[in-house]
Amino acid sequence: MINRVEKLSLLSEMIAFAKYDKDIKRIEYNFLLGVAKQLDISREDFEYLLENPISYTHLKSHSERIVQFHRLVLLMNIEQEYGDNNNSKGVVKLYNFGLRMGLSHESITKVLYLMESFPNKIVPPDVLIDIFKTQYN
Repeated sequence: MINRVEKLSLLSEMIAFAKYDKDIKRIEYNFLLGVAKQLDISREDFEYLLENPISYTHLKSHSERIVQFHRLVLLMNIEQEYGDNNNSKGVVKLYNFGLRMGLSHESITKVLYLMESFPNKIVPPDVLIDIFKTQYN
């Protein structure tokens, strides 16, 4: 179970990911707001984070980092589907965020490679977990 500071850090990180190269689109905003609700973060706190990012807090749980990476994959796909179609920029951005979270570069690379073979480039959660489990063991 993650604490409030970790939850705010996760959301702040996702906002930074969405803002990486420009403003947040409406669809990204709605996705991030949905994640905030999932994490039990109020709309007021969410709005505050949009303008006032907090520093990154490294998640201790490997499974929580995998979940966060999956959220970032989904966010990247939203960004590319509804706006910036520069796939290489998104992939590099996602790869760097994954490394910063302490995930193995082999697992990240495999996820990014396999994304192309799934509809809408969305890797199913069970496949993603298996990739990271293999590398983690």
